[in-house]
Amino acid sequence: VCVCVLQNHCHYQGFVQDMAGSSVAMSICNGLRGVLHLTDHSYGIEPLDSAPEQHLVYRLQDVTSQPRGCGTPHGDRIMEELLNDTAVREEMVHLANFIDSMYVQLNIRVVLVGLEIWTQQNQISTEGGAGEVLSRFTQWREKELVPRRRHDSAQLILRKSFGGTAGMAFVSTVCSRSHGGGINAFVNNNLPSFSSIVAHELGHNLGMNHDDGRSCSCPVNTGCIMNSGATGSRNFSSCSADDFEKLMLLTGGTCLLNVPRPDEAYSAPYCGNRLVDVGEECDCGSQKECEDDPCCEYQTCRLKSGAQCAYGECCYNCQYLPGGSVCRSSTDECDLAEYCNGSSTFCQSDVFVQNGQPCRDQQAYCYNGKCQHYDGQCQDIFGSKAKSAPEICFKDVNSKGDRLGNCGYHNYGYKKCETRNALCGKLQCSNVQAVTVFGIEPSIISTPIAGGKCYGVDFMLGSDVPDPGMVNEGTKCGDNKVCLNFECRSADVLKYDCDVETKCHGHGVCNSNRNCHCDDGWAPPFCEVKGYGGSVDSGPLWNEKLVFNSSVRDGLLVFFFLVLPLLALGVFVFLRRNELLRRFGLSRRKRSQTDRQVHGPSDRQTSRQTDRSMFHQTDRRADRQTDRHVHVPSDRQTSRQTDRQTDRSMFHQTDRRADRQTDRSMFHQTDRRADRQTCSSSSSVVFRCV
Repeated sequence: VCVCVLQNHCHYQGFVQDMAGSSVAMSICNGLRGVLHLTDHSYGIEPLDSAPEQHLVYRLQDVTSQPRGCGTPHGDRIMEELLNDTAVREEMVHLANFIDSMYVQLNIRVVLVGLEIWTQQNQISTEGGAGEVLSRFTQWREKELVPRRRHDSAQLILRKSFGGTAGMAFVSTVCSRSHGGGINAFVNNNLPSFSSIVAHELGHNLGMNHDDGRSCSCPVNTGCIMNSGATGSRNFSSCSADDFEKLMLLTGGTCLLNVPRPDEAYSAPYCGNRLVDVGEECDCGSQKECEDDPCCEYQTCRLKSGAQCAYGECCYNCQYLPGGSVCRSSTDECDLAEYCNGSSTFCQSDVFVQNGQPCRDQQAYCYNGKCQHYDGQCQDIFGSKAKSAPEICFKDVNSKGDRLGNCGYHNYGYKKCETRNALCGKLQCSNVQAVTVFGIEPSIISTPIAGGKCYGVDFMLGSDVPDPGMVNEGTKCGDNKVCLNFECRSADVLKYDCDVETKCHGHGVCNSNRNCHCDDGWAPPFCEVKGYGGSVDSGPLWNEKLVFNSSVRDGLLVFFFLVLPLLALGVFVFLRRNELLRRFGLSRRKRSQTDRQVHGPSDRQTSRQTDRSMFHQTDRRADRQTDRHVHVPSDRQTSRQTDRQTDRSMFHQTDRRADRQTDRSMFHQTDRRADRQTCSSSSSVVFRCV
């Protein structure tokens, strides 16, 4: 035997060297004890009480429910040990190790996360048939165990025989708060053989049905684990693998993605067991398994450089998924989605709408995450056109108390339904098709009543499986009435106490933890202020980093595409203002306005007066000069004088014109200086006007 994992503890798993398909689950806590699964047979090995150094090896197929031969050589010892808490604990750890070694072939790990031993008295009554005990146990689990310990399935192990029934469990309920469990009768005192029974009942929880009557491929001729008879096999058939795959595809196994936290596993920690124990960051298993793991380092159980995580629903490509990423989708109007928080590899705990919340337009109640109503159950079996049969069908069929119409089991037999409970017995449908869509082909039972036909089903799944053709618990069976344990009871038993208008301000519903789950647009915890929806239990519906990055992005977009272009335009206009003013003809207009403002009418009059004054002064000078030369001239002289005067007159006129032009030129030069000064002192005003 090659034990591949050798660590400092006493539980091991491995394989038989050079034998493909073999597996070994061993313990050396108190002697060598375990199972060896070979190609065609499985063997058990135990130490002898009389000679601890010697061991007994036997075929598991030879072990029956009645003590005989070497199959039960230690019955008395086991009975004594079962009275000892420590011994019971050790036996259950052995059991978990055996079961885990079977499920590895389906890539499923079975981890013991809790163990409760009833030493003083049983917490439920074990009287009656297996169905009654199973119903009591699952109710106790939902009320007492689920709030105390996170787990997927609970298996009750008791030393009681139920006749030919070795155990019983609900099908496809591994993630159900109300039905995720099974019961197992430990009567043959052989732990390796008993492990196949527990594996069988756990298989039902995982969606697996019996192999009998189906075209299944099994590695061994003696039958596989999900055969209806106790074969002691350690192999699962192809049908079991298909059933489990279907469960996962239909999101019935989402809770299986919640890997146990390091402090939850009830087993000895070591690196390489594919479980993250205390002090480990990850655990990829053996060297071969770790070759394909990009996040975790072999032997050290530490994250590789750059990796944030290595497993979990909120881990992708070795990095945490952003906050607000859906890690568990809503599957029903009474179910609530959960979201990653951006800093953990784990999804938030599963929550749903509080039991008793009205749904389907007040025609039904929410119960354990599903809106339970007759039409929906008929459609699950017969297709989308099916609907509930009239009430008379339920009363007639379920009053018979046989396999085709009953209200459950009582004292190893079927129980008749009282009239008030008839709606909580065998499901009756109408408008059905000849073929079902349930996945398992049942017998369709047609009952003519009152001129019509009522249809029920008989799945014949075996004595260890509750009938899925019964009305689901939580179904509304009347005004303020609900089906529980095949009885139509007051809905007050659901203890619904949520006033959504007061507690959640009309913007949400209460979840299974009695906290408000807010509608989109409102913020927890009380949905009274604007927000993104969700609850304190669901994880954030938004990504804080993305919200921040989005705000930064929006701000940068506004700056680069609006603010920055406006600033650039302003600077350009300021630097090229004079050229722009000249180009658009604004300078001349501005000068005209400046002329009118700086040199009004009084200024122009002053200019004219100045011109006249200068003109008269010139005339007076000319007169004085003329006076100085006055005398009586001769005709020639007179003529010359006249010519000279005419010349002087023309000269003075020319002078005066030149003077006026000079004056005007000087005046305009002065004006232009004033204009320049005015423009210079008014440039900021012009810029703002532009």
